[in-house]
Amino acid sequence: MIDMHLSKSRQRLLLERTQDRKLDAIVVGLRWHVYYLAGYLQRWMHEAAVILFADGRTWLATPNAPAKDVTADEVVAFEANWYGTLRSDQVNALAELAADELRTRGAKRIGIDTSAVTAQVALRAVGSGAHVETIDETLWQLRRGKHADELQHMRGAYDAVEAMYKRAKEIIEPGVEETYVFAKLHEAAVLSTGEPMTAYLGNDYACGTGGGPPRKGRKAKDGEIYILDLGPTFRGYFSDASRAFVVNRKPTDAQHKAWEQIVSVFPIVESMAKPGVRCLDIYKAVDDHLKLVRGNGMPHHLGHGVGLQAHEYPHLNPKWDDTLQEGEVFTAEPGLYGPELAGGIRIENAYLVTKSGVERMFEFPMELV
Repeated sequence: MIDMHLSKSRQRLLLERTQDRKLDAIVVGLRWHVYYLAGYLQRWMHEAAVILFADGRTWLATPNAPAKDVTADEVVAFEANWYGTLRSDQVNALAELAADELRTRGAKRIGIDTSAVTAQVALRAVGSGAHVETIDETLWQLRRGKHADELQHMRGAYDAVEAMYKRAKEIIEPGVEETYVFAKLHEAAVLSTGEPMTAYLGNDYACGTGGGPPRKGRKAKDGEIYILDLGPTFRGYFSDASRAFVVNRKPTDAQHKAWEQIVSVFPIVESMAKPGVRCLDIYKAVDDHLKLVRGNGMPHHLGHGVGLQAHEYPHLNPKWDDTLQEGEVFTAEPGLYGPELAGGIRIENAYLVTKSGVERMFEFPMELV
């Protein structure tokens, strides 16, 4: 799933970026961090952990049997199931195994991510006199620049997005139930990737409103707008994209005008975005533009990073002050909402930041019909 050479490169980068902390070991227990560093993606009901020692050696613990084809110098197993039954205490069993390894290696200064496993490791380590500190921010920043194997999986997720929108255009009509649309789009995503999603299928599948999950018994009405904000996953990596469809394929003048105002945002984003540009500057430019053409600005964030999580760095949001970096993927999702629009319109594109600008991650049409 993950390129072993690139996993090793990520391990080295993490050690380099934490070198000034004089850590003896780093322990990670979040499933996406285990995957990112060791190439092991556990099933949702299981736990796993990685220890990266200061000398570069990597220890990996996986459920029930040592994993193969992973990036680790030593792979051990813990019992996550007994006779086919999941153990409720598997976190503690795994944490005890990791704590024993740390004690054996004499690790006294330990960095951890924030997870159920590492919380238990920390309790045991501190009880043995060790110093423990979090390295979450370092990991979040490290994950911003996507490697080739990560982009390959993200492109697979965006292929699923395109398959879902093609299916949506076939089935959306007055009277269609939101749960039916959700089920058929999930089917389209799975058939596109050839395997189950690695996370719950998000995000918005509601009609005649600004967004939300599909509602039982709710049928699309003539003249409403159906916002589909889709986030299928492929081999651990997320996508995120939004399109809006007029249910009867006949946009009103108000709907068409609002759509024009929204899509006029993307040339602004695409002309400004490049390494070193402040996300706040992009947000402000879009907000000012919408105030000029619409009279009111952005009603929510402009966008966010996407990768191992649905939302990550960078943030195109006035609550953060991020600067774009080469290699990261972010979304831009301007939206307008109100009763005159019979719900609202939100269009979301995703971009890879390159040396000179940005590239779109997918090209599905943005039209309302």
